[in-house]
Amino acid sequence: MTDSDAGIPEQPQAKLARKLNLLLDLFEAQGSAPLTYPQISKHMSDRGTPLSRSRWAYMRAGDSSMATDPQLLRNLAEFFGVDPSYLLDDDGDVPDLVDAQLQLLRTLRENRVRNFAARQLQGISPETLQRLRKAIDERLNSPEDDADA
Repeated sequence: MTDSDAGIPEQPQAKLARKLNLLLDLFEAQGSAPLTYPQISKHMSDRGTPLSRSRWAYMRAGDSSMATDPQLLRNLAEFFGVDPSYLLDDDGDVPDLVDAQLQLLRTLRENRVRNFAARQLQGISPETLQRLRKAIDERLNSPEDDADA
């Protein structure tokens, strides 16, 4: 639960941190090796917006107001392949690309659960497996689940 879920306005630094960490998670979830600070730092330096390790840590933690340089945020957006407004604007809108990646990630996770269950349930009758799959599908598609996502 975020502060905004509890009715407490989320600070701009915390919003930015949440967005940056989401982009990092999505990058890794696509099957890539985790991004390293040197990779990000090189991209920023190549574009004239050097990024120190401590500033990056503050930005990701959301506990500093040091991330107000619009050009740095534009270059970070370019690095992650999202519209700059995602990092520059204070609203919580998720760009189409990130939204599509989140949907893909959710589908991949659902498929991993199904594959795991199929391996663990070998030897169970097909009828029982169908009932289990139906129960899982109903749970995944329930409105309650959508509120948690």
